[in-house]
Amino acid sequence: MKAHLSNAVYGIADYAAYPAAMLLAAPVVLKHLGTVEYGVWVVATAAVSTGGIIASGFGDANIQYIASARGNGNADAFAHAVRSMVGINLLLGTFCALISWVISPLLARHIVPSNPELQSACLWSLRIASLLMLVRALESVCISTQRAFERYGAAVGISILGRLLTQAAAVVLALRGCGVVSIMVFTAIFMVLATVTQCARLRNHLGVTSLFPAFDRKVTSALLGSGTFTWLQAVASVIFSQVDRLVLGVSLGASAVTAYALCVQIAQPIYGLASSGLHFFFPYLSGRQASLDAAQLRGAVLTAFCGNLLFVLVSTSGVLFFGREVLQLWVGEAVVRSASGLLVPIAWSFALLGLNVTAYYSLLAFGRVRTVTWVSMIGGASMLLMMVWLLPIMGARGAATARLACGAATLFLYIPVIRILHVRLTTPVNVTKNDAVCEGL
Repeated sequence: MKAHLSNAVYGIADYAAYPAAMLLAAPVVLKHLGTVEYGVWVVATAAVSTGGIIASGFGDANIQYIASARGNGNADAFAHAVRSMVGINLLLGTFCALISWVISPLLARHIVPSNPELQSACLWSLRIASLLMLVRALESVCISTQRAFERYGAAVGISILGRLLTQAAAVVLALRGCGVVSIMVFTAIFMVLATVTQCARLRNHLGVTSLFPAFDRKVTSALLGSGTFTWLQAVASVIFSQVDRLVLGVSLGASAVTAYALCVQIAQPIYGLASSGLHFFFPYLSGRQASLDAAQLRGAVLTAFCGNLLFVLVSTSGVLFFGREVLQLWVGEAVVRSASGLLVPIAWSFALLGLNVTAYYSLLAFGRVRTVTWVSMIGGASMLLMMVWLLPIMGARGAATARLACGAATLFLYIPVIRILHVRLTTPVNVTKNDAVCEGL
């Protein structure tokens, strides 16, 4: 239990450190950069996250494969899995980086249409973001592998330090009168250093001399078999978490993104802390779900859900009751007026998404990747369609309202979880872990 609580704390710290640092940095950076250039920074940061998540979408497959190999005592599979994942992520990261680099001029012209100087800054910020997509893809291999070994502390310490340094650099550079391009350059420096350090620590843990990409046929086939669906699920999740800001910036300009992004930063911990705090439940259940009896399995899922529900209720209430006051103290009345009508739907959208965390990790552990993928894609598609429809009518409020569709759709994940637990209660556990995984695929 102590180890699980420790992993939960590290998972929460990994998620919370960066948004908390952004919250602290936002008033200073916003004041010195101005609304438009701050919006450019938000869009560039969203681009890094979008490309990084898409390029590292096979991470959950890596966690499940290594956690299952640990449960079966198959230590030989570890290095093969990691080197195969490095190869997969390098290919995806390079592809995302090239696409982003090519379309950056088009995006810059729409995000900052009337200021040539800021348009140039936006272009170079987006191109630096393109390169960071590849860096983020490599970093995710290290983090997902350490999490598969249930060593969250080893994974998140370097990650937290690197992200905190990027925010500290943003504040210092803004105070010294530097622009968004300088901030993105220092972001790149700290991210590269953090990723190199992560790779060195992982190599020492695995006891291998190299993490150079190598596609082991058997391991790569297994990762691609389940990972294709986790990748599609990651693409769907990025629509909810990042694409809205990119669409808003391209459609309405950088200044429209500022108030919207600040509301998202206030409400995002509702889902983010629930997801990161319960992430340890995924490798835990993956490594033990075949050996637990039906009552233990049901008890583990029910306990996780109760904690999930309690946190979402408390955190959502806090955002709804105190969010406006926090925004006013944080960035001033002018931004609060711009954010009017945005915070409430954004908060509820994150609450709905936060409620599905237990079901999401349970289904991944049970090998039901396809189910998770299809539900997530339906939710993401619903959100995009509503956004396209509502954005011309309601502006930024339309984007905020459209988020509700994605959050609501993900609650359907509990239906297959209940069915699986019911089957386990009425059927003896007479299959191996690999059988359970294959059944879900």
